[in-house]
Amino acid sequence: FSENQLILWKYGSRSSLTKVKELTGHTARILSLACSPDGSTVVSAAGDESLRFWNIFGSAPQASRSVLPMGDLTFGMPTIR
Repeated sequence: FSENQLILWKYGSRSSLTKVKELTGHTARILSLACSPDGSTVVSAAGDESLRFWNIFGSAPQASRSVLPMGDLTFGMPTIR
């Protein structure tokens, strides 16, 4: 029976499968999956109307700045000071 999780399997020699990881978080069945172009992230959509982004093989996301200096907000336009 379904527990609304994703299971990551490794396909090995002699057609063997090894469970690598269980990803839980949805409260309803998973309806769709998509993979990022680099293969590091998977997004799942479920009947609970949520999207979950799973960082499967990539590194941890880099911390971003919460406040941008004014020079970053000019979009190539001259600024008035």
